[in-house]
Parts: sequence; structure tokens; C-alpha cells
Amino acid sequence: MTDKKNNHDTHENHSGHKMEDTHGNHKEHSDHKMNNEHGKHSDHKMMDEHDTHSGHKMSNNKKEHSAHKMRSEHGEHSHGGHNQQSHHRMMIKDFKKRFWVSLILTIPVLLLSTMIQSLFGIRDTLQFNQENYLIFAFSSIIYFYGGLPFLKGIYSELKKRQPGMMTLIAVAITVSYAYSSYIALADSGNGFFWELATLIDIMLLGHWIEMRSILSASKALEELAKLLPNIAHRVSEYGDIADVELTEINVNDKILIKPGEKIPSDGDIIEGISSVNESMLTGESRPVSKKKGDKIIAGSINGEGSLTIEVKQVGNDTFLSKVIDLVNKAQESKSKTQNLANKAALILTIIAIFAGVVTFFIWEFFTTQNFAFAIERTVTVMVITCPHALGLAVPLVVAVSTGIAAKNGFLIRNRTAFENARNITAVVFDKTGTLTEGKFGVTDIISFEEGYERDEILKYAAALESNSQHPIATGIKDAAEDSYKIQDFESITGKGVKGNVNGKSTLIVSPNYADEMNLSYNKNVVSELQKKGFTTVLLVIENKAIGVISLGDKIREDSKSAIDQLHKMDIKCVMITGDNKKTAEFVAKELGLDEYFAEVMPEAKSSKIKELQDRGLITAMIGDGVNDAPALAQADVGIAIGAGSDVAIETADIILIKNNPQDVVSVISMAKSTYKKMVQNLWWATGYNVFAIPLAAGVLFSYGILLSPALGAGLMTLSTIIVAINAKLLKI
Repeated sequence: MTDKKNNHDTHENHSGHKMEDTHGNHKEHSDHKMNNEHGKHSDHKMMDEHDTHSGHKMSNNKKEHSAHKMRSEHGEHSHGGHNQQSHHRMMIKDFKKRFWVSLILTIPVLLLSTMIQSLFGIRDTLQFNQENYLIFAFSSIIYFYGGLPFLKGIYSELKKRQPGMMTLIAVAITVSYAYSSYIALADSGNGFFWELATLIDIMLLGHWIEMRSILSASKALEELAKLLPNIAHRVSEYGDIADVELTEINVNDKILIKPGEKIPSDGDIIEGISSVNESMLTGESRPVSKKKGDKIIAGSINGEGSLTIEVKQVGNDTFLSKVIDLVNKAQESKSKTQNLANKAALILTIIAIFAGVVTFFIWEFFTTQNFAFAIERTVTVMVITCPHALGLAVPLVVAVSTGIAAKNGFLIRNRTAFENARNITAVVFDKTGTLTEGKFGVTDIISFEEGYERDEILKYAAALESNSQHPIATGIKDAAEDSYKIQDFESITGKGVKGNVNGKSTLIVSPNYADEMNLSYNKNVVSELQKKGFTTVLLVIENKAIGVISLGDKIREDSKSAIDQLHKMDIKCVMITGDNKKTAEFVAKELGLDEYFAEVMPEAKSSKIKELQDRGLITAMIGDGVNDAPALAQADVGIAIGAGSDVAIETADIILIKNNPQDVVSVISMAKSTYKKMVQNLWWATGYNVFAIPLAAGVLFSYGILLSPALGAGLMTLSTIIVAINAKLLKI
């Protein structure tokens, strides 16, 4: 890869100037027609089929190519694949439905509740003889329908001997329902039905929010599959061309790749010259010139020339399949931190059950109080320990932080990873498209002659390049606001182009060709530009070198300030790129990076992240390309640039909408603030029980202080309000 990359420093690989004279040959450059045809390509048909058949075999062909096998089977990979993804969606839908049904039924429960009626002074208006039976009926539906997930949850947790949030919720709603039903059916009141209903509503809402955030990034593998075309043009031994499904491609088959098309499989070029866009696979910012004997990667995009390749890898041996495997393994091996709320719930479960049982036995067997009094104390303890506030402590902060994050330019996909971002000690940046703009364009124009300033040089250069679609030509034309007319255009194979511009003999050539022509120019200036990893071409007018144009990937304006701010936070800044060492070194020096790794392939990118983790660093990976996907998955926190590939976005935990590296600072700051609020809420949601539970149990009864069940419920509601207000006060 190194030699190929470095070859860009010479105009020899301005291969549009070599491309079988396609630089100016519009017959062969019917590429634009091809591109239009490509736009009509049946790739999208395959995508639609894929959406329908994910997780199923798409072909019964025994020769099934793994690229398509990947499309059909990748659902089995990440996080349990498509089946688990569907399961998550079904659960989200189920919690949503149960929440709305329960919420609607809660309205009559509240209106029929004695406490609510008395609180709002509507007791005389709404009271009637059969109200207890009616509120019992509504509450029973809420308990059995809305509470079913939690009743199933307690069974599952107790079966695993791991009591947690579900156990606590189930105990709370069951005690409330049982006691309230006893009271209602005995015609002695309506107990805690209103509390039961609202508790179930809150829990359903909290779990609905939680399940939406849990939906994993397992779409990454689907996005990878989309890099492949739907069909390939197979060339027979007699030279006939037939369009075939990728499932029919075998090793040693010969495949024709037309201009603008996606590469269907890994192979070696046996005929043709072109430039290939591998940026989404290798991180190379510039299209790579390809000729006979060069290797080519499935999923990359062919440029302006036609290529014939001999297939060398199919199935799991392809580069793309290996990337998929890396993403899958990294996702599966990522540590899953236990939610703080679950830990608190476990403690609260033990406390609630223990305190409730102890309270009942003490009042029933060691005092003169009757059974009803003991039950009342037990229920009060259980109710006041109910996780209203605990259920909102984390989900509400998550909801608020997600909204604030979106307003500040980033989206949170993985909550756990976002919470872990507060501990980041090293931020690892991809170069192309992350620290740099990811566009191959003009970086410098230096004049060697008076009278030829930047704009004038560009006008001459744009005129010469007007007949070419080569990346160098495109970069020059994009930079030029205007151009002269050209006559007598001619391509100098492998060297450059020439023509008559503005009445003058004009050339754009590589420095090497200029040396062959014995032209005099400032070689030190050209050398300095090449040391930065830029491609350089010379403008020659009437056999005199007028100036040099350098092209490359520009550093983003916000990158430097982002690095500086991260350094102030004592965070190490590292760059990993598939680009060449010269370019990487230049970018690292310009930005003041602590460390960089160049010419790194995808498999090595993820391993580099692992190396940093083994050094004790908590890593965040920032990237935008397919080549970054394994590293994004491997990192403790994966952050994708919003304009990057769908694969990177689907693999990442956090997405930067504005393509601004400076937002990484905001992510870390927000993570710290969010965690602080979560801890505060959890402390309050559980800590108030230190005072409330003894009061509910009746420890001050001898002093005339007794916490009624209704007041206990009120205190719990107050704790919920406090938690909600505290969450709303969250700031970045």
C-alpha cells in the first residue's frame, strides 16, 4: 500500500493522463452514461429484498458467494442479529401499547380515588355507592395487563436468583394491589389503587424509554452488505459478457467492471487502467490509481476507466467479510456495565422486603396491635419504598440529556457508552473526513513568475483539465472560478496534458516530467509540499514553469481547537489513519497530536485501539469510514462523524451531526454532567428511605408520630417530583 500511496506524489499516477488517453477521450469517457445506468442499477432492489429476508438464505445456490451469504446471514451476528433486533422492537411496541392503555385507565382510577377526591374537594360530587367495586375493576385491568411485564420479570429474576428492578416493582404493585383489593372488597375504602395505577404507568414509561435506548447498533453489518453491487459482469473464456448474481461468482472468474460501478469481489486486475475510490474501506483520501497486476477490493468504487479482474477471494476470505467479522467480534466483546439503577434496585429490593416482613412480625406478634394495623404498617413500608423515583432517576436524565445533546450537535445511540465517556483518557481520531475535510482539493498555489497570481494559474490549469474527470482535474476545476478556452488538447500518456490556452502552449505535468524536460523551477518549494503528503503538478507556459499546484486533504478549521481543549482536560490525543506516513506526520505536527499511527489497515485499526486499552487508556474512537467500523466497535466509546458512512454511524455509540471535531469536547463534558445528575437522583431516590422507612414502620408510634399509608404515598410522589426537577436542571 505504501508504494501505491506514495506514487500519488508524481504526476505519473495522475492516471487520467494515462488512462488509455481517456483523460480527453470522450468515446471511452462515456462514463457519465455508465454512471446514470449505475444509478438505475438494481442494487436497491437487493436492498429491499434484504430488508425483507434478513436472517434468511437469499439463495439456494450451493455456490453461494458469501457476499450474499453475508447479506442473508449477517443478521445472526451482532447482538443476536436480526431476531434479537426484532425482539427489541416488539418489546418497545409492547411497552408503548401497555403504557397508553394503562394511562387511559388510570384517569377513572384517579377520579374515583378517595384521597384524590378529598385533595381537590370533589368528594361530594363524585362519590357513589359502588365506587370501590368500579375502581377495583379498573385497577385489576391495569395490574394484570400493565403489570404483566413486571410479573414475568420477577419470575425470571427469581429463577436466576438475581432479584433486581423487576422484583422490586412486582413486589410493590402486588402488595399494593392485594391490600387495596382486600379493603375495596370489604367495602372499607379503596386503599392504594391510585398509587398502584400511577406506579405501573411510570414503570412502563421508564422501561419504554430504556428499551428504545437499548436497541443496539447491529445494523452495521447490514450497511456493510450494501457496499456490494447486485450483479457482476462475468466474462467467459470466449470473451462473452453475461450479467450474473454475485452468488454465482467463483474464484478465478473474470469480471468486467464498468466506469462508476462498485467492485463486486476481491481480485487482481488483468486488463485496464483506472482510479478507484477506496476511501470508505481503507481511509485513503485520494482515489488510488490501478493498473494491470494491482489488487482490488470488493465494495470500492471504480473511477473513469473499465477494468477486468480475476476473482481471488470469495466468501469469508474477502476483505469486506473480514471487516464484518471484526465489527461483529468487537461488538460482542465490548464490556457491558451494569446500570446503576439496577444496583440500587437490588439493594432497595432487599431493604423493602426485609423491612416489610420485620415490620409485620413485630406489630403482629410483639405488640397488642391488631392484624389490620400490622398490614397497614407493612403496606406503608412497601409503598414508600416503591421505586417511583428510582424508575425515573436514570431514564429521565437520559431523556433530558439526549435532547440537550441533539441541540448541541450530537446524537446518543448507546446510553451505557455515553455514560462511560466521562472516564475517557484518550481520544483516537481517524484522519480522513474527521480531522480533515475528506475532500481531494487544491491546498496550495505557488507562483514562480510575476504576473501569474493564484487565480490566473487556476484559469490556465482549469482550461487544460476541462476535458477530464480525473480526481486531480476535478479538484482543480472545483477550485477555479473561471477558465480560459482550450484548443488542440492532447494527453501525454502517464505524464500530463497539454493544449493551446489563451494563445499559448500550455502544459500541466508532474515534477518528474518537468525534470525530463530539463525545466527550471523551485524544487525546494515542490519538495516541501510533497513532504506534507500533497500531490503536486506544475503549470508550464511556453516551456517555462509558471507555478505549482498542490492537492490533498485539507485539515478542518475546528480540529486544532478541539485538540487543544482535550489537552486541557488531560486527555491524550491520538490519530490512526490508513493514509501514508508523510501525510500523517504533517497532520500530527500541525494539530499537536500526542501520537499517530499511519498506513494502518482496518484489522490493525481495531488492534491499535486494543493496544491503547491494554496500556490502561479508556478510549474514544472518532471516525467516518467503513475502515473505522471495527475500531469504533472496539473502543470504549465509538463516535462517528455525521457525514461519514452509514456503517460507521450504525456502529458508533454517538454521532456528531455537525461534522465538528470540537463536539467531542461537548460529548465528554455532557457525559460528566449527566452522570453527576444520575448519581444525585439515585441517591435521593434511595436515600430518603433511610428516614422514611423507619417512620413508615412506626418506630415513633409511642411518641404519637405515625406515618399513614396515604402520607407515605405522598412522600414517595414528592421524591419523584424532586427527581424530575433535578433532571430538568441538567446543563452541558
